[in-house]
Amino acid sequence: MSKIISIHSFRGGTGKSNTSANLSTMLAMEGKRVAVVDTDISSPGIHVLLGLHEGNIKNTLNDYLYGKCEISDAAYDVTANVSPDIKGKIFLIPSSMKTGEITRVLKEGYDVGLLNEGFHKLIEDLNLDALVIDTHPGVNEETLLSIALCDVLVIVMRPDTQDFQGTAVTVEVARKLDVPKLVLIVNKTPTAFNFDDVKQRVETTYNCQVAAVLPHSDELMMLASDGVFVAKYPNHQITQKMRQAAQLLMS
Repeated sequence: MSKIISIHSFRGGTGKSNTSANLSTMLAMEGKRVAVVDTDISSPGIHVLLGLHEGNIKNTLNDYLYGKCEISDAAYDVTANVSPDIKGKIFLIPSSMKTGEITRVLKEGYDVGLLNEGFHKLIEDLNLDALVIDTHPGVNEETLLSIALCDVLVIVMRPDTQDFQGTAVTVEVARKLDVPKLVLIVNKTPTAFNFDDVKQRVETTYNCQVAAVLPHSDELMMLASDGVFVAKYPNHQITQKMRQAAQLLMS
């Protein structure tokens, strides 16, 4: 049975899109058929990580939301871009990078109900094992829908006070929406920290399972969004932790 996995953070800068790309790639490396939807329409960017160049994008999520195409027409097979060794498939439904289309969304909005229809159409048309939604940070109408529709919500946070406070809001919203499965990923953790202590503190604070505590990584920073980390560094400890997290999401 396919799963809808929403990946969210209360603030920007947590590494949410990197987490979305890495978890999706890890699932595909395990043989799953995965689609990633970039619903961060006002500031899209996951297409860079997944190697889809703007010049090769004809249809986008924006086109679907404004009735210009079917959502499957905006799905691009990026498997080979990410790695030649992937056993499964990765599809990406990007948002538009065109200034005019971003401005239109900010001014006019869109029918978020179309997202619900589109998500389920993608699962059917592409025969997906997992649909990963890379959300916009914070809480808005689109985010609430993505949270309400998902089977699994992954909240990405950093171990700092602002993130602790903001994550509390998202956890409360998720529980009010009766999300079936809620997990946290603590990202960009200073290596000087005791990771077991961080995990225990977060799980105690939110009464919620931590899927992974990920260290700050110079290799990840040096990669500079030029590819997906788990594909570039298959033996890195971050990749091992991502593998465990991906397995938890599908269990």
